[in-house]
Amino acid sequence: MKTKIGVLLSSMMFLQYYIWGAWYVTMGTYMGTVLKSSGMDIGAAYSAGAIATIISPFFVGMIADRFFAAQKIMGVLHLVGAALLYYATQVNNESFYWVILVYSLLYMPTIALSNSVAFAQMTDPGKQFPWIRVFGTLGWIAAGLIISQLGIEKTAGTFQVAALVSVLLGVLSFMLPNTPPKGKGETTNASAILGTDAFVLFKTRSFSIFFISAILICIPLSFYYGFANPFLNEIGLANAAGKMTLGQMSEALFILAIPFMFNKVGVKNMLILGISAWLLRYVFFAYGSIDSSWMLYAGIILHGICYDFFFVTGYMYTEKKAGEKIKNAAQGLFTFATYGVGMFIGTKYSGSVVDQHKTVTDAGVTSHDWQTIWLTPAIIAGAVLIVFILFFKEKKETSVA
Repeated sequence: MKTKIGVLLSSMMFLQYYIWGAWYVTMGTYMGTVLKSSGMDIGAAYSAGAIATIISPFFVGMIADRFFAAQKIMGVLHLVGAALLYYATQVNNESFYWVILVYSLLYMPTIALSNSVAFAQMTDPGKQFPWIRVFGTLGWIAAGLIISQLGIEKTAGTFQVAALVSVLLGVLSFMLPNTPPKGKGETTNASAILGTDAFVLFKTRSFSIFFISAILICIPLSFYYGFANPFLNEIGLANAAGKMTLGQMSEALFILAIPFMFNKVGVKNMLILGISAWLLRYVFFAYGSIDSSWMLYAGIILHGICYDFFFVTGYMYTEKKAGEKIKNAAQGLFTFATYGVGMFIGTKYSGSVVDQHKTVTDAGVTSHDWQTIWLTPAIIAGAVLIVFILFFKEKKETSVA
């Protein structure tokens, strides 16, 4: 791969995830502070991403992959998305959800499209893609740090920054190497996109237990995505968005350990470590405070273990169980079930729990019983952990080279 191509692809990944990181982390804080949204409203807004995750494979598989060059449709989606991000700052709470839903329906397909553009230029994707994709994590981190330094995480400025960067990526997309539609002339149906060919894996009890656990663990995940930033701001942690980037830093660090640990520790122990980290994180959040801020930082830093040791390991485990013939179907099914179905359930439930433990004073000041709120996903993670330990039986030879 030529240096110029590498720079373009790295820039694409950086901007792709900068956009997402700029508004997604702090959206709950913005909604609660500016729009005076309820927990249910915030949960609904975060569910938009889950809905888009369910729908976007159909868009990419049935339309984008068959009729349009990936970089061109990505450019159009980001330019239109920029307008929607800005428009989101001009509407009230009732309209905000619909704007974010439409935006998410445009943004989520660009993740798959950006991957397609990158893979099409690589001679050795296994070695080259991680070095390109890591710039996406750096983009997310940079977004959080800059938003924090600008002091705008409670304002509409986060969406305006994301809109500006979306324009930049929209323009850059038309400069990317041509990536013609890869599925042109091929027959694609809903069954193939949903990965129903991978249903054969459910004949194995261990995979069924893993799959159900993955969906259920998305409920605690939803609590973090939707309400960690509002929580940290409410209890008075300064520059919360910037400090939350420690989670992405740990994610980038721990992912390097996964191939070694996957082979040496075994898939079951890796997944147990991931689920246990979710439980521990929420216990830290439940009992942490400004006076014991180390608990708050520990809860944030645990994101690397929470995400990498369960979801990244889960993708690797799914691929090994599926084999070459149905691995794409299996990965599609795993994504659909977790980031689609699981996150949709989780975002709705987390919003309901937050509302149940909200108090509004006569002066209009809103506060929450955060200890009870965070103990809820801790209990869920604990229950998933017990079921997983008791019923997941996997031979240790499932490994990577």
